[in-house]
Amino acid sequence: MLQSQLFTKTLKESPKDEKNINAQLLIRGGFIHKEMAGVYTYLPLGLRILKKIENIIREEMEIISGQEILMTVFQPKAIWEKTNRWSTGVGEEMYKCKLNEEEVGLGPTHEEMVTRIAKNFISSYRDLPKFVFQIQTKFRKELRARSGLLRGREFDMKDLYSFHSSEEDLQRYYKKVIASYNKILRRCGLNSIITEASGKGFTTGVPHEFQVLAEGGEDTIIFCQNKHFSQNKEIAKFKNGDKCPICKRELKEGRSIEVGNIFPLGIKYSKDLEAYFIDKDGKRKLIIMGCYGLGPSRIMGAIVEVNHDEKGIIWPEEVAPFQIHLIKVENTLKVKRMTEKLYQDLQKEKVEVLYDDREDKTAGEKFAGCDLIGIPKRLVISERTLKQNCIEIKKRNEKKTKLVKLNRIINYVR
Repeated sequence: MLQSQLFTKTLKESPKDEKNINAQLLIRGGFIHKEMAGVYTYLPLGLRILKKIENIIREEMEIISGQEILMTVFQPKAIWEKTNRWSTGVGEEMYKCKLNEEEVGLGPTHEEMVTRIAKNFISSYRDLPKFVFQIQTKFRKELRARSGLLRGREFDMKDLYSFHSSEEDLQRYYKKVIASYNKILRRCGLNSIITEASGKGFTTGVPHEFQVLAEGGEDTIIFCQNKHFSQNKEIAKFKNGDKCPICKRELKEGRSIEVGNIFPLGIKYSKDLEAYFIDKDGKRKLIIMGCYGLGPSRIMGAIVEVNHDEKGIIWPEEVAPFQIHLIKVENTLKVKRMTEKLYQDLQKEKVEVLYDDREDKTAGEKFAGCDLIGIPKRLVISERTLKQNCIEIKKRNEKKTKLVKLNRIINYVR
């Protein structure tokens, strides 16, 4: 991609109405555009990142047997009334309207709908277990939509739902999802802590959240630094300085961002929506369920909150919009020809590269914009480097630069 043709431009100043680092840097870098409180448009750079996060999630969901579906955002009032959630709990946060004469809501979550769908295809123990997931836009009447991508009224969410014949089978899969979520978050450059949480009206069991420590986080957790134990402060039975009940190490208190959650639903929804199966003994039993949420858009915001410096964002390699930011310093014929040749060579090697070919910007302006956007590697070609038959390379998360010979640059980048 030629930077001169990029739809967006970087901004020198942070938006005055945004307090969180993720919103400030993502808007300044040209990743998102704020439409209103809690509602953002994803611009070309931001959408590239969001899709990479989604694809990581898809890959890992398929490894644990998830099959992708896509449910409608329209939620019929009737099925939400069966679970008593239309006017309480998450139902209070639902945007509601009339579709012709039928009252519907815009989906904040999909437990009711997926249960109604599943009962059409699950009738016997032979049909179990089953696992389906979707990645979809969700909507909630969020009263505190002031944390950028961390808390929105419209947001990207991955839902995974599992259907089982026994509680033991649910618990086995529950552990698989924990391992899968940890892997997803590591691939996204995040270090998560699995944390006990409240049911939030979803379940009567003990759910868990995946929390990432961050100063800009809205949650507070009491946690063991060895990750043996963690509880959300709203339900915590321990406090800062207490001993971990498992390893006896001192517990800490920290601000954090919830990027995912998992709920052992049990028979809560299958009972209300009459979702049964026939077991091996010919007995009619309720399907046992689990649900597992992960927010790609929230992950994107969390990455920025924990991976930035005073100059801008530092994207982890696997989710970065490009792998290389190629910069030509001078507009001389020699520098231009060499930079364009390298740009073509990198593209032939299928390397994602953003080439700053702009001729109306100083080297300082280009470097500042490069640091703000946060692509993992910066390649600089100038009259000075060409005199040494080299290219200057700098990793975004390092301060030092190094020179690499022109004839070795492709192998180095590989």
